[in-house]
Amino acid sequence: MLSTILELALVVPAVLFAITIHEYAHGWVADRLGDPTARLMGRLTLNPLAHLDPIGALMLVLVRIGWAKPVPVNPNNLRDPRRDMIWVSLAGPVTNLAAALVLGTAVRLMVTYNVGLGPLTAPVLTLLVLGVVIDVALAIFNFLPIPPLDGSKVLAGLLPGRWAYQYLRFERFGPIALIGLILAGQLFGINVLGRLINPAIGFFVALFTGYPLQQFKML
Repeated sequence: MLSTILELALVVPAVLFAITIHEYAHGWVADRLGDPTARLMGRLTLNPLAHLDPIGALMLVLVRIGWAKPVPVNPNNLRDPRRDMIWVSLAGPVTNLAAALVLGTAVRLMVTYNVGLGPLTAPVLTLLVLGVVIDVALAIFNFLPIPPLDGSKVLAGLLPGRWAYQYLRFERFGPIALIGLILAGQLFGINVLGRLINPAIGFFVALFTGYPLQQFKML
């Protein structure tokens, strides 16, 4: 019970940080490209409570994979809707990767140069590593071209108009497919999502921190 409480005490701040900067980045880029919807609705903020999705938060607690409340974007307000939606969609995952790079550099410095913070060394290092892993995982997960994830909007913007229309027709089935994949992994051990994204997560964690993910289990 105590270990679970301690785990949540470290995971929750890392998750809130990751989803907050992710959604803020979407809204900020959209605002810069002509769509003020997020700003007018109070979503252009770094307050994590503005971005929490109740179902996504519940899924995060239950199965360790969740999501935030998407920042509203009206493509009709953008100067070039097809092109600009690509940049808006990329903003979230790219911001998470940038944050992971910064946190990973801090991890690299602490481990390489044996930077100690007294009794806080272990929890601070654990929090930094969790931040790297969660930010990378959120970025890689959102790069999947499954509607309504960011990767699907990037792909739709790159496809020819007719193909993009046909592709986005399946958007309403995307959340059902994602939840089905998550539940299949939890209930039947068919971890399709894990097989798709775990190698990329491991690669970027090692790239940013200088150490393989498995090594941090020993710290």
